[in-house]
Amino acid sequence: MNKLRENTGVILWILVISFGIIWVLQDSGAFDVVGRTGDTIAEVNGDPISYQEYVRAIEAQMQAYQQQTGESPTPQMSDLIREQVFNALVEDRLRQQAMERLGITVTDDEVVQMVLGDNPHPIIKAYFGDENGNVNRALLQNFIDNPAAREDWIRLEEFLRAERARQKLEQLLLATVRVSDQEVEETYRRRTLRADARYVALRYAEVPDDSVSVTESDLRRYYNQHREDFKRNRTYRVAYVTLPKNPTAEDTLQVLEELTHLKERFAQAENDSLFLARYASERPFTDAFFRRDELDPALGDVIFDDPQPGKVVGPVIAGGLAHLIKIRAVRPASETVIRARHILIRAPEDDPEARRQARQEALALKRQLEQGADFATLAREHSDDPGSARRGGDLGWFGRGRMVEPFEKAAFSAPIGRVVGPVATRFGYHLIEVTGRSNLEVQIADLAMRLTPSLATLNRIQERMEDLAYFAEDSGDFEGEAQRMGLQVQEMRIEEGQQFLPGIGQSRAILNFLADADEGDISQVIELDDRFIVLQLVEVTPEGYRSFEEVRNEIRPRVLLEKKKEVQVARLRQALQQHGFEGLAEALGTTVQTVTQLSYNQTLIPGLGREPRFIGTVFGLQEGETSDVVAGENAAFVVQLTRLYEPPPLSAQMREQIRQQLLSQRRQQVLAQWLAALREQADIKDYRRRFEL
Repeated sequence: MNKLRENTGVILWILVISFGIIWVLQDSGAFDVVGRTGDTIAEVNGDPISYQEYVRAIEAQMQAYQQQTGESPTPQMSDLIREQVFNALVEDRLRQQAMERLGITVTDDEVVQMVLGDNPHPIIKAYFGDENGNVNRALLQNFIDNPAAREDWIRLEEFLRAERARQKLEQLLLATVRVSDQEVEETYRRRTLRADARYVALRYAEVPDDSVSVTESDLRRYYNQHREDFKRNRTYRVAYVTLPKNPTAEDTLQVLEELTHLKERFAQAENDSLFLARYASERPFTDAFFRRDELDPALGDVIFDDPQPGKVVGPVIAGGLAHLIKIRAVRPASETVIRARHILIRAPEDDPEARRQARQEALALKRQLEQGADFATLAREHSDDPGSARRGGDLGWFGRGRMVEPFEKAAFSAPIGRVVGPVATRFGYHLIEVTGRSNLEVQIADLAMRLTPSLATLNRIQERMEDLAYFAEDSGDFEGEAQRMGLQVQEMRIEEGQQFLPGIGQSRAILNFLADADEGDISQVIELDDRFIVLQLVEVTPEGYRSFEEVRNEIRPRVLLEKKKEVQVARLRQALQQHGFEGLAEALGTTVQTVTQLSYNQTLIPGLGREPRFIGTVFGLQEGETSDVVAGENAAFVVQLTRLYEPPPLSAQMREQIRQQLLSQRRQQVLAQWLAALREQADIKDYRRRFEL
C-alpha cells in the first residue's frame, strides 16, 4: 500500500510535467481570489478561462522550472512562463471547441483499453511496470480498487480521456498528409546535388557614392512604391529610468568574509566534491587539469604564483564570482604556454609600399624600446590592434595554434623579456615581447559564490525607485525628478504586441502598464531580472504609416543602393553582350572567380557573401550554360555552370528515412497552421491586465 501511495504522487507529478498541465487542470479546485470583480482571465469564443485555472497552471510550471534548474524563476522568466501558460490555455480551449464541432468523443471502453488493454498508455507502463517492461496487473488493479486513491484515479482517467481525444483530433487532421515518391526524390536530389561554377561579379559597393545622384523625387518614388515597408502598429514612446541590482561593497565584503572563514575548513576537507556541493558552489567539481591559459587571468595569477598541492588560495574575484581555490594536484603540461605582448603596425599584404613603411615604423619603435622606452606606453600610442593596445599590448596567455604561424614561431622561440621583430604576418609587422612561460597544469577545486545584492540592498534600490515614481506622479515632472535624484532618463519606442523590448527583454508588467495608460501616466516600480524600472508614457502614435520625413534617412541608403545596382547591372550587361563570358572579366578589369562543390543549402558564396539568387541561378542552368546578368544582394553577376555532380542512386533505406522526415515536418506544419488559423478566426478576450500578476 505504501508503494501505491508513493506511485500516486509520482504519477500526478509526471502528468503535470511530461504530458502537459492543461489536460490535468481542467477540473482543478477553486483558488480564492480576494478583492477582484470576477475571476475570468480570458474568454475564447465566449468560453471563459478562470483566474484559478490560470494560477494553478502557472504554479505547476514554476515548480517544474525549479525542479529542472534548482533555482526559482527570475522576474522575466516568470513573465515568459505566464505568457506560455496563457497561450497554452487558449490553444487548449480552441482544440476542445474544435473537437465538439467535429463530434469527437471518447468512450469508457477506450479509456479501459488505455489502462487494461494489450497496449496500455505509456504512463501506465512507466509507473505500473515490472522489471521486464510489462505491466504489473496486480499492482495496477490494487491502485484502481484502493478507495484512498479514488480521487487520483479520477484525475488519471480524465487525463487519459483527454489524451485519447487529442490523438483522435490529430489523426483526423493528419489523415490526408502524404509524401509522394517524387517529393522524396526531389528532396534527396536537393540534399546531395553538387556543382562547380565560374562567375564574374561587380559589387555595388565599388561604385562611389558621389558618382550617383539621388534626388528628392527618387526618395519619394521609393517611399510610394514601398509604403508597406513603413507600416507600423500602435506605438508607445516611453521615458524610463532603471537602477541595476548591483551588490554593494558591503555585500561583496560579506561574501569574501564568508569564504575566508571557510578557508581552513576547505584545506582540511578530504572530499572536495562533497565540500563544493555542501556549500552550493557555482563551479561544480571536476577532476580535469588546467593549463594557465585555460583559466581566468585573475585565477591563473593566484594559482600559478606558487602552485603547491593542498594549498588553498583566495578569495579572489573573477568572472562575477568570488572564488576560493584548492590546488589538488600539479603536473607537467603536455605543452608549454606563454604570455606575450605586441605592437602591430598594420599593412595590407598586397600593398608593397604600405608594407615597407610599416616595417620602417616598427624598426623605429624597436630602437626606442632598446633605448629604454616603455613597451606598454608605445603599444597604447602606436599599435594598430585596438583590443590589445588598450592593455598595453598584452595578449594574455596562449598555447600553440592560437596565433598565425610566423607570429607563433617567433613568440615561442623568444626568451622572456627580449623584444623580437619586426615579424611579418598577413596583418602587418609585429614587435613581440614574451613576458611569461608556463609548463605546468593544475587540478583544482573551485568554491565559487555569486556576488549578489543582499535583501537590504535590493530594498534600498526599490525604495529609491518608489520615491521617483511618487514624486514624479506628484509633480508631473518625471524627467525633472529623475535629474534631481541623479538618475538618467532614457527613451524607447514600443509597438503594440511587441514581446521583446530593446535592452530589457520580455516584461508582461510593462505591456500591461502601457495597455491601460494615458499619455503622461507613470508606472509603479517594475522588477526585472537584473534591475528595477519606472516608466512614463510620453506619447501614443496610432496605427498607420510612418511619414516620409520620418523615414527619409532610412530611404536614402536604399535608393543609393538601387542606383548603384542599376549602374553595375548595366555595365555587366553591356560587357557580356560585346565580349561574351570568356572576355567579360578582362573587359571589366576584374577576374573570373571559381566555386566548387556548391550545394543547395550553401548560404555564403566566396567573394560575394550571402547571395540566395546565386544558388538558384547555378542549379537552374545546364552544364556549360551561362546565365544572363543577375542582380543579387551584394553584386551583379554572370555565372557559368562548369560541372554538375549527379547524386548516387537513392537506396530504399534512404528513401524511407527521407519520407519519414518529410512526413513528420509536414504533420507539424499542418497542426501549427491549423491552430494558427483557429486562433486568427477566434474571438479571444484577454483580461490579464485587470489582475496584478
